[in-house]
Amino acid sequence: MGQLFGTDGIRGLANAELSPELALAVAVAAAEVLAPGDSSRRPVALVGRDPRASGEMLEAAVVAGLTSAGVDVLRCGVIPTPGLAFLTADSDADLGVMLSASHNPMPDNGIKIFTRGGRKLTDDIEDIIEARVRRASEERARPVGAGVGRVLDDVLGAARYREHLLSALPDRLEGLSIVVDCANGAAAHYAPKVYADAGATMHAIGDAPDGLNINDGCGCTHLGALQQAVTELGADLGIAHDGDADRCLAVDADGQIVDGDAILAVCAIGLHASGKLAQDTVVATVMSNLGFLKAMTAAGISVLTTAVGDRYVLDALHSGGLSLGGEQSGHVIFPEYATTGDGLLTGLMLASRMAATGQSVAELASVVTRLPQILLNVAVTDRSAVAESETVADAVHVAEEELGDSGRVLLRPSGTEQLVRVMVEAPTQEQADAVAQRLAAVVAAS
Repeated sequence: MGQLFGTDGIRGLANAELSPELALAVAVAAAEVLAPGDSSRRPVALVGRDPRASGEMLEAAVVAGLTSAGVDVLRCGVIPTPGLAFLTADSDADLGVMLSASHNPMPDNGIKIFTRGGRKLTDDIEDIIEARVRRASEERARPVGAGVGRVLDDVLGAARYREHLLSALPDRLEGLSIVVDCANGAAAHYAPKVYADAGATMHAIGDAPDGLNINDGCGCTHLGALQQAVTELGADLGIAHDGDADRCLAVDADGQIVDGDAILAVCAIGLHASGKLAQDTVVATVMSNLGFLKAMTAAGISVLTTAVGDRYVLDALHSGGLSLGGEQSGHVIFPEYATTGDGLLTGLMLASRMAATGQSVAELASVVTRLPQILLNVAVTDRSAVAESETVADAVHVAEEELGDSGRVLLRPSGTEQLVRVMVEAPTQEQADAVAQRLAAVVAAS
């Protein structure tokens, strides 16, 4: 067994790397760590999934594991990941387990675990759970009789989550025509009604999940269908979610893509203008484009930078008492309303900013002039050795001297594979490509 947890939970090919046996073992370990219980109360867990077919199988395994550890389970059915996180907090449950591989194709699935309060696991807790999974064959004292967990379906959770989203809306969306691509995922059960209830004229695509078509030519990773639909329908805005709806990307009226950096910038400037951007600071990751950083400086907003992964953004938000953060990939976090990235909430906030200002999303997003960027994955034999290589450090220094203030270089070892990611931004795509290729050759040879 390799390392279980990646940057966002556990993922793998369902019924192969991610087997029912592993799902059961993870559920038992999570219950032991997060919901040990006591004599005064029975621990409770919420379980949700996206609509991919293997979720039904893995849900059964997770529920069996939790109940075998004496945890009562509320099954939330198909629900966005942020919805499961919200309900975990709102229900004061001991933990939540979400079965989803996010934007990955259908054969994959994943396990995301939330602690009490709907928070993602820390690295330390992941390590403890993983260690217990590796000892899964050990005999454990199991509850019997009335001590075995019970299972109920949470029939009111979906409505509570929708009401929560609408309660966060600053301005209603009357007069806006929106196309939403639900990625044939969890958003299909929520997004069309939420945007319509917010006042928008709604058109939905990718809203017919059959368990097999999630993320298939649709959603955040395949924006072509949304671009076509927006321009053909003459809509004001296109919103794309991924399979578990924790991400949001957008398309303007002309079909141009508005990425996570631009969405984050629009939301940051909006909060800043209303005096609601705590400490005049927004949190972003090292992958945010230099154009975003320059736009924030011009707007009088500071940027606090973290490692890649929305849980690191969350850590910075909570520790600093900040009010907005996000990633270029479309994870945007409003900690006043959510404990994780929430694509539906982000889409509502973006559209609400359009309604409040009377500006198009293209006008709002124009504050970010995106620099050409390239990201190369370079296979290496030892990613740690690359990080310590003086030859690589010298090559990076030369590249940074060449680019000056007009570009940026980032080398980032993969957290799970023997890869080093080489990212370069420059005034032109040609220069970015050339610098990246040169650095990639040095990394590969080191």
